[in-house]
Amino acid sequence: MTDQFSYVGTELELFGNARNWKAYWTSCLRPFVTGDVLEVGAGIGLTTKALATGKERSWTCLEPDATMAAEIATRTDLPLTPNIIVGTTDTLPPEPQYDAIAYIDVLEHIEDDHGEMARAAKLLRPGGHVVALSPAHQFLFSPFDKAIGHYRRYTCRTFADTAPPELIRRRVAYLDSLGMILSFGNRMVMGQSMPTPKQIAFWDGQVVPKSRWLDKLFAGRLGKSVIGVWQKTG
Repeated sequence: MTDQFSYVGTELELFGNARNWKAYWTSCLRPFVTGDVLEVGAGIGLTTKALATGKERSWTCLEPDATMAAEIATRTDLPLTPNIIVGTTDTLPPEPQYDAIAYIDVLEHIEDDHGEMARAAKLLRPGGHVVALSPAHQFLFSPFDKAIGHYRRYTCRTFADTAPPELIRRRVAYLDSLGMILSFGNRMVMGQSMPTPKQIAFWDGQVVPKSRWLDKLFAGRLGKSVIGVWQKTG
């Protein structure tokens, strides 16, 4: 039951101050997040704070963990007042009602990701977009991934293939090329189940800005995260 769901991860607050990283991925996805927006797996509202501009027609936070959903309702730092629903996409009426659907660090937590994207397509109005961000490369799967409930990491190909035929791929690319090197070092040498705040601060302050430059050089072909944008036909 969705009202009994409890998220196993503890990383949300840890990454909450990663301002450079949030600024980077939001700059890639925000242009497609307009109109009536559904944010799937909204957590405690940190993604809402980062991605929403306040100019959207409406914003719905869908979160299966009732405790986390309740925390969203207490936030006073959001650019808009979201509609908060405790549940998952299979609890929503399967009819087109959104112009954009966002999965930010969410699809890797869902066992049937293909089924999830098929449900998203039914909820999306024609011409609307699904945007997503997830961790990249299964060879980087670490104790950290396991600790926070990841089923998988993605390549650009496997990320693109999660979408049904009615969702046309507009962009799938890797982000954070330099961070990929650090992640590989952690996977092979340190094997940590959770990064420290100091490590997060170093990555966000020193690595991400350099990756933004390098990612242009590599043209999105290398990175530890992957973004996707799909548009519904019809």
